[in-house]
Amino acid sequence: MERPAVPFPPSPWRLTGDMVVSLWRVPADELPSWPLPAGVRPWVVRRRATLVTFWVDYGPGGVLAYREFLVALAVRHGHRLAGNTVAAWVDDDRALAGGRALWGIPKEQGVFTLAADSRTTRAELTAEGTPPIRFTYQDVLRLPFRLPARAHLIQQLPDGTECRVPMRISGRPALGRGRLSSAPEAPLSVLARRQPVLSFAVRDFRTTVGS
Repeated sequence: MERPAVPFPPSPWRLTGDMVVSLWRVPADELPSWPLPAGVRPWVVRRRATLVTFWVDYGPGGVLAYREFLVALAVRHGHRLAGNTVAAWVDDDRALAGGRALWGIPKEQGVFTLAADSRTTRAELTAEGTPPIRFTYQDVLRLPFRLPARAHLIQQLPDGTECRVPMRISGRPALGRGRLSSAPEAPLSVLARRQPVLSFAVRDFRTTVGS
């Protein structure tokens, strides 16, 4: 069934909030069969691929305020490294419609339960057809500065064309510990069986997505 048209802000999106990021190393032969754009392949080192998860609480001050859980796979695109969003859930119809139409990000609708304070985050995502995904995080070391970073995604638009999505962000980082849990049959059970290599929070971030 085709989704009804939903208005959304034009690109770029300027957003603010807090997020927790985790980096995972997974055996390449255990990756789900996610579709990738033509000419894009997973970045594999010593038979392991890299996944990055983002639990994000976008707050007031940006073009939209919503919650998101996004999973990106590190990929090679020609001679460059990039990310490809392989799964994402949001709790806002405009964020869902805009992510799909503007950048080919395969966003789905989800319901989030989020409890956070200055050092800890507890999140749960429930979505149709997916067992609940739970995540806990706690700061260990706060860094006393704002850190800028740049990255880009390579996605495929609904019409099949390739889309490069630049992203810029700055925020106050903190290193910490994170853990994800889900049912064995869940799409992300490959992560629930492991500890992330690295987890960190980015507080009070400002980001620009798109160009």
